[in-house]
Amino acid sequence: MNERTQCAHYHSDRDLIAIKFKCCNAFYACIQCHNETVAHAPVVWGKAERAVEAILCGNCHYTLSIAEYFACGNTCPRCQAAFNPGCANHYDLYFEM
Repeated sequence: MNERTQCAHYHSDRDLIAIKFKCCNAFYACIQCHNETVAHAPVVWGKAERAVEAILCGNCHYTLSIAEYFACGNTCPRCQAAFNPGCANHYDLYFEM
């Protein structure tokens, strides 16, 4: 993961977030990065945990709550960096939906 939270798996100009994984309390750019680094299965954030600050903007390093991330319209509320809208296709890998 580089300083903008981009990784070898996803590295477009809009792939700017890292997700804190509940299972290990560490930020990874994607589930593949997590799985290649640790020897345990990922654990998703539950619906009741939407207030947890678990999303890191790689542009300004602001940490968003899960609820704030879901409501941000794919734009960092602090620096206005554009996030990849395609990430929504993978929410179920990280969050209880």
